[in-house]
Amino acid sequence: MKKIIVLALGLFYVVLNSGCSQTPNPGPDKDVVFKNLDTTANPGTDFFAYANGGWIKKNPIPAAYSAWGIGNLVSEEIRNQLRKISEDALNEHAAKGSNSQKIGDFYASGMDSIKIEQQGLSPLKVEFDAIDQLKDVKSVLATIAHLHTIGVGTFISPGIYQDAKKSDKMALHLWQGGLGLPNRDYYFNTDKKTSDIRKDYAETHLPTMLQLSGLSDVDANKAAKAVFAIEKDLASKSRKLEDLRDPYANYNKLSINQLHALTPAIDWVIVFEKMELKKVDSVIVGQPEFYQEVNTLLKKYTLNDWKAYLRWNVLSSFAPYLHKAVVDEDFRFHGKVISGKKEQLPRWKKVLDAENGLMGEVLGQLFVKEYFPETAKKRYEKLVEAIRDTYRERIKTLDWMSAETKAKALIKLNKISKKVGYPEKWKDFSSLEINRDSYVGNIMKANKFWNAYEIKKLGKPVDRTEWDMTPQTYNAYYNPSNNEIVLPAAIFTIPGMRDEEVDDAVVYGYAGASTIGHEITHGFDDEGRQFDADGNLKSWWTKADGDKFNAKAALMVKQFDDFVVLDSLHVNGKATLGENIADLGGIVLGYEAFKKTAQYKAGKKINGLTPQQRYFLGYALGWLGAQRNERLANQILTDVHSPANLRVNGPFANLPEFYEAFGIKQGNPMWRPEAVRVKIW
Repeated sequence: MKKIIVLALGLFYVVLNSGCSQTPNPGPDKDVVFKNLDTTANPGTDFFAYANGGWIKKNPIPAAYSAWGIGNLVSEEIRNQLRKISEDALNEHAAKGSNSQKIGDFYASGMDSIKIEQQGLSPLKVEFDAIDQLKDVKSVLATIAHLHTIGVGTFISPGIYQDAKKSDKMALHLWQGGLGLPNRDYYFNTDKKTSDIRKDYAETHLPTMLQLSGLSDVDANKAAKAVFAIEKDLASKSRKLEDLRDPYANYNKLSINQLHALTPAIDWVIVFEKMELKKVDSVIVGQPEFYQEVNTLLKKYTLNDWKAYLRWNVLSSFAPYLHKAVVDEDFRFHGKVISGKKEQLPRWKKVLDAENGLMGEVLGQLFVKEYFPETAKKRYEKLVEAIRDTYRERIKTLDWMSAETKAKALIKLNKISKKVGYPEKWKDFSSLEINRDSYVGNIMKANKFWNAYEIKKLGKPVDRTEWDMTPQTYNAYYNPSNNEIVLPAAIFTIPGMRDEEVDDAVVYGYAGASTIGHEITHGFDDEGRQFDADGNLKSWWTKADGDKFNAKAALMVKQFDDFVVLDSLHVNGKATLGENIADLGGIVLGYEAFKKTAQYKAGKKINGLTPQQRYFLGYALGWLGAQRNERLANQILTDVHSPANLRVNGPFANLPEFYEAFGIKQGNPMWRPEAVRVKIW
């Protein structure tokens, strides 16, 4: 339910300008949408290419990246800011236990490549020794439970979050997992790209990594075959991407006795104790058939097979933080083969990314002091309300929804809470211990900290003030269980632009549509609409209205199923439906809200572009960039978001306002017959 770009953002510039009495009129070289145009492209043929093609032609993808675009530009800015914060902390000899000490020591341990090479695999020795000493299935399961606490994922994938049907309760969930390839389809799809990746994984990557873990050539090859066989069996009972989006099908609440009956080979009492979980009386199992398969596989495979599987999982979990030989092979497969990258990032960027992922709120507290003033927070809160007001008006005038469902939809819309910029209450990192002894050791300690943090939630009241993203994250989300939108400070950034340089048209497209309107619409997409105003999975639509919605959604599924993006790969219309609905809804809401501004009413052109044209170009700016074919193929198989160009061309082809703005006519590829255009909100 999140925007596709999941990247850390950089130096924050306020771009909201809705309160200005004057519309900025920048020259062509400073006009953020004009200078990106490819005027050799026809907007009626491929609007994404027209809007962003000029920039893409001038900015090839750097060797260390699988994609390059606006998210990367702001990511580079924030890395530079975090680098300064980390290097300052490294040199200031801060008091033990302080945030500065933790930041500085983590960064120092990651940057000390000499010590990392000297230590080799020694940080994993305790775990490897424990695996070598396994005696039976019971000890295998106990080790799996322990490994979870230090950040090693296996086929038992627990999580503690809100009960979908009782949103005021925190519940233990079990999800499918345990695969080394990105998802189940990589084990079974027969197209050449996927088949080549699978072959490399089974015959090259697995044996090479297991040999690097200390096994002989013969033992490594034997272990690799066992690992791949186990994973393929797990994949056979893993649900497909689109099936994981059904909240009812993935909600199966079981008592501990029922869980034991489902999987008699697993003593869950011992497993939960080793995971440091206490007083577990029920579990929500996402995919019961997966855990039935786990139960079968525990008997099917030998003890040595399981030792190989666990050894592999330990090594692969920490591979990016180990010595050069392991890092290089890990990158060769995941970076080059799967993502198409040509070279690795410099060490300082990789360390900062790890630090930001594990200690993001520590850094975030320093970030907002410097780059997100209170005035900016208030401006974006105001824009949220402008979009909400527009949605309220849209719901009231819908011609396909009954009065009964409209009344409940308005209640839900009014109750959506907004979190803008940064948390009012920061997480407490006082129990996190970090030193300079071992980089992998610090990764493990941080993982243990987060495991303990999540465990403490079980049985406690839901903290609805908590954020699941840091302020410096270039992303946003809607949480259906909280019925909230969360908009980190960095998500509204336009790289290098100041407030007075960006007009409302661009802001309403870039921020109002692609972020705020998008996230609010998630509350009413095919998945979010199944949760009520209090965040509970509960039917609140009339059957007739639900049927009408589903018919409209089916049209959108068909639209995106028909898009061929690479060779024989099509977009998965069902898997991407929620995001496609949110994109379309966000564009409609942003446009209707923009129509109330002085710039829209004045109708004056800037660099030859009308306000309406600038709005659509502003939205397209949010998806500026290109990606390598390897990354694109991976996205189609694993991501619920459509490729960036189709997040522009796909929804725009449904809007008569877009046709009017750019003179789209019948016969243009961007034109669709009115009968197959989707109009929901």
